[in-house]
Order: sequence, then structure tokens, then C-alpha cells
Amino acid sequence: MSKLVQIAILPRQQEDLEYILELALEKEKLRRDGISDWRIRKRSIDARRKPIKINLQIELWLKGEVRETIPPFVPQNVSSCKEIAIIGAGPAGLYAALRAIEAGLKPIIFERGKDVRERRRDLAAINKDQIVNPESNYCFGEGGAGTYSDGKLYTRSKKRGNVLKALEWFVHFGADEDILVDAHPHIGTNKLPKIITSMRETILENGGEVHFNSKLTDFKVVDSSLKAIQINGEEWLQFDNVILATGHSARDIFYLLHEKNIKIEAKPFAIGVRVEHQQELIDYIQYHGEDDNPYLPPASYALVEQVDGLGVYSFCMCPGGIIAPCATEQEEVVTNGWSPSKRNNPYANSGIVVSVSPEDLPNYKEDDPFVCLDFQKLVEQRCWEAGGKTQKVPAQRMIDFVEGKVSEDFPKTSYQPGIVSADLNEVLPSLLSKRLKKAFVAFGKKMNGYYTNQAVLHAPESRTSSPISIPRNAETLEHIEIKGLYPCGEGAGYAGGIISAAIDGINCVDAIVLKRAVSYKL
Repeated sequence: MSKLVQIAILPRQQEDLEYILELALEKEKLRRDGISDWRIRKRSIDARRKPIKINLQIELWLKGEVRETIPPFVPQNVSSCKEIAIIGAGPAGLYAALRAIEAGLKPIIFERGKDVRERRRDLAAINKDQIVNPESNYCFGEGGAGTYSDGKLYTRSKKRGNVLKALEWFVHFGADEDILVDAHPHIGTNKLPKIITSMRETILENGGEVHFNSKLTDFKVVDSSLKAIQINGEEWLQFDNVILATGHSARDIFYLLHEKNIKIEAKPFAIGVRVEHQQELIDYIQYHGEDDNPYLPPASYALVEQVDGLGVYSFCMCPGGIIAPCATEQEEVVTNGWSPSKRNNPYANSGIVVSVSPEDLPNYKEDDPFVCLDFQKLVEQRCWEAGGKTQKVPAQRMIDFVEGKVSEDFPKTSYQPGIVSADLNEVLPSLLSKRLKKAFVAFGKKMNGYYTNQAVLHAPESRTSSPISIPRNAETLEHIEIKGLYPCGEGAGYAGGIISAAIDGINCVDAIVLKRAVSYKL
């Protein structure tokens, strides 16, 4: 049984492995010849006060103990095995397919968008020409929204499944082993496409299938059981187990389910703006003036405030990052943020969003599943109009926003399509703007220097999560009304990021395996 030891070191000492080991041994009163192996298991920065420290969790194997190495991913050829359909090639869909290959099921993925290489052209068209392809964009395509939006792997969903397994699979397919150690692991948009491609190649090599430009357009349900799906409005394919992992922006799927009288529900979500500061300012604030320390990474932050009964908080904070255009239709604008692996851009951005429940909205109706989605669409369309009906976004300096002044000029921002000066108090519904104004003032008191007119608000940040949930049975993970339909991941309301979505994909396949085992015994 290995021992876990907690130690703290200075940032400049984190590469000195001999010193780290000696410190751990000294704390446990052990000699070097009393252990057989060791490793750094967890690493985090403690910047609450000076001097800034690195907290380490060290794992020690005592003499005579063996450090087991278990292969993280063990595939089998599933060419002739039972087939399951997976709709969507985001983290939930890809991990479902990989788990299926482990479990002896043949996954067949249908992805409405393109592969990671072809997808780049459509992203360039959004940034340079402001043309949105509704089937291939930052949200739709191989790898889903996560591929080109940072690759943050932090999750609080420890009870939903095996987080370590999900991270180990990323390492198996090419991610740096540091993601197994860092408290807030991050891959980087520049590295994710290669990892996603490796996952797809493994699926194909072991008998699975991946079909791009293949959009789910209909279901066939008989006696409350799923029997077939239609792809691209033409081909009908028979499946009795379908994992629906379409992501938080596949609105057409919500409308299709509603038309087929398959139950969906409105759910709480969050919406606001994406704020951009200079990274050097965030470093100065968070590192208490020790921002020139070469051993410290670009600083991040996390903020939360209760304002008039609703939570306002930072979301998807991107140190050294870029703000990207993430609309999925032409007549809307949406922002999101991402960072490359080195997080070496001069900007820091974060969503600052208001947590909204269906009952909070002025258009609330008890039985309307689209109440939150309609509000989300309204905000995106109003921002599109305020931005000049292009992919430019309405923007405002932070203090100008709070004081109700239209900004006359702006510092340079990372948002490539461009910004248009607007009073966001007039663009955003008062439900959002009034709370955001109070929150920014409060955040400035928590982080001295954060509340500044050098910060630019880009509107809106609206795709934090799905505004609709697809209810499922807590035990079987099937839809509460339709057997064989497995709502999965962010789009169904059961995940909030890459890792939680990946875990949910694994869980859905495990539920199918269990159902087949029970049926076989019967």
C-alpha cells in the first residue's frame, strides 16, 4: 500500500526532483533505501499570500511494494460485434465509442460536422469572412466544442465516474502526462486536434465506424422503443441502442425530440459576457506583484458573487488566451475563449455569467421546454444586431458599462472578427446587465485592479451549458419514455465540460453492456 505525503516548495524548486524526494522522505522519516519507487501525484499553486508556493502530493512505494502499471486502454476488434449508434463525435461520443471497443460492442459514430482538418477551413471563414457554416463551426465537428476551445480538463464531477481513467485515456492518445498531476489540467487547442485524430484512428482500426457530414434528422419509435434513425433526411438505419451525444448547441435535436413527443425540459443555465484583461495585469494581481517570476505560469482567477438572488461567476477562464466566435447560425453572435498549450498570448479572458433558472425569465411558462433556449436566442440575436449584423460583437469597457457610458475607443482585443462600440445596458436584458454591473464592482474589491476600464466586455457569453435537459432513468440511463435512447453529455444536461462529458459517454456504454447482460441471463 503506497503512502501519500503532502509537501510545499517554492516555484523555483519544482524541477529539482532530488530535493522534492528528500523533502518527502524527511517528512515521513524514511530513508531512500526504504522505498522502491515514487512519483508526484498532484500539483497545485498556492498564491493566496506571499511567498507563493507549489503544493505537491507525493506517492511513495515502500521497499518490497510493487508499483502496478495497468494499461489505460485495452481495445478489441469489434468488426462483427453488436452495433450501437453514437450521435456526435464530441468528448461524450468519442469516449462512448472507445469504451464500446473495450466492451466488445461496435460503435458507429454519426457526426454532422467535418473532421478536425477540414473543420479548420470553416473556422477560418468565421474569423476572416464572418461566414457561419451551421454544420461545421467551433461547436460542431470532430471533437465537439472542446477541440477548438481550450481543452480544459478540470471537473468537480468526482462522483459521476472515473476521472483518472478519462485523463489516462487522453495521455494514451497523446496528451502530456502532466494532466495526471496538475490540479487544473489543460491540453491546449493547438494540441487537441492530433489527440482527437488518434482516437478516431483507433476506433477505425478496431472495427468501429465514423461518418462525417452525417446529421441525425429523425427517429423511429415503436411501442416506446427506439428502432431506427434517419441520417441526412434520406437513409434509415436500424439500431436499438442509440447514444445521443449532440452537445449543448444542437438546437435542431431539441426541436426534433419535441416534434416526436419525446419529453424534454427547460433547465437552468448561465449567460453573460466574456471579459478580456491584459494577462500581465492578472499576473500582477494574483501573484501579489511577483509577476516576473519565470517559474510561475500565467495566472488564472475564479470569482463568484450573489447579486439580487442570482449567482454571478467566472466561467471558462483562459490565461494567455483568445476570444473566439462560436455562433452556429448566421444571424447570431456567440463568444467563447481558448488558450494554446503554452498560454502565451498577451490576453486573459473569462466568461462572467449570470446563473438563470426558467422561473427567473420574463417569458416563463411552466410547461414550456424552450423558455431558456428562447431567452438564449434572443440575447444572441440582439447582440448580432448591435454588432452590425456580422460576426463582430458589441463591446464596452468595463467601467463605461457600469457607468452607462458608450466607449469612445478600445485597447486591442484578441477577438478576430472585430468589435463594435455599444452600450451593453441597452443590448442585454436588464435581468443580466443590472447584476453584471454590481458583480464587476464587487469583483474589483476581491481582486484589486480587476475593475478597470482597460478591461473590455464582449457580448454575449451564452453557450455555457445546455438550456434544455433530456430526462433519463437514473439507473438505466435510457430516456424516461423511450427504451434504447441514451441522452448523454452536455447536450442532454448531464455534463459541464470535456471530462464530465467523456465520463458520461463511458457510463452510457456501461449501461448498455449491463442491459445486454441482464437480457442474456433472462
